[in-house]
Amino acid sequence: MLRGIRGAITVDKNESVEIIERVTELLAAIVQANTFELEDIGAIIFSSTPDVNSTFPAIAARNLGWTEVPLFGTQEIDSPNGVPYCIRVLILLNTELPQKAIKHIYLREAVVLRQDIKQGN
Repeated sequence: MLRGIRGAITVDKNESVEIIERVTELLAAIVQANTFELEDIGAIIFSSTPDVNSTFPAIAARNLGWTEVPLFGTQEIDSPNGVPYCIRVLILLNTELPQKAIKHIYLREAVVLRQDIKQGN
C-alpha cells in the first residue's frame, strides 16, 4: 500500500550549507519516527518557498546515500501568508502501516503548519 509521509523545516538563511544540514535533520527525524527501509521509498518530492533557492534540498537525500530513490524538487507559491524560508517534503512510501500510524514531522518554525501534531523541536 502507498502512504505519504509529510514534513517541513525552516532555515534561517538562504545558504546552501544550512539548507542541506536542515533537510538532513528533517529526513533523519522522519526515518527515526517512522522506521522504514530505503527500498520502501517510491519517490520523494521536495518543495521550498521562493526565498530558498541557493541549492536543491534533494542534495541532502543524495548525501545520505539515497541514490536509487527518485527525487523531485519544486517551488511553493509565493503566498503572503506562507511560512518564510520553508522546505517541505513528501515521501511516498510502500508500507502496510495504516494511515493513522504514519508520523508526520514538522520542525523549527514549520511547526505552525501542523499545530494539530504534537512533536519535539
